[in-house]
Amino acid sequence: MLALAELHNKIKEAFEVFDHESNNTVDVREIRTIIRSLGCCPSEGELHDLLRFVEELEPTGYIRYEKFLPVMTKVLLERRYRPIPEDVLLRAFEVLDSAKRGFLTKEELIKHMTEEGDPFSQE
Repeated sequence: MLALAELHNKIKEAFEVFDHESNNTVDVREIRTIIRSLGCCPSEGELHDLLRFVEELEPTGYIRYEKFLPVMTKVLLERRYRPIPEDVLLRAFEVLDSAKRGFLTKEELIKHMTEEGDPFSQE
């Protein structure tokens, strides 16, 4: 029971950082940052699925803490969206670093991140 209370406290603290009006709501655009600050790394698709559960029936652009807490508690208890282990990331980097230089140029990184896998936007 204590662990659950500590988990709720952790979620509340992360949420409050972005609750600028102190009204138990945050801008929906901040949810990704809150989730990542709690140690989760969902893909864009997974993030959209999460938002379906926490947004109001009529989206307002804001997420209420009362709806976010149970969803995020379940995510954390189930240990979903865990970051990729360091050794897996290193192997992936080595694949991208075909010249074996130990680094990627800015242009190479942009190309890989915007054209492959779950692509990011230019921003």
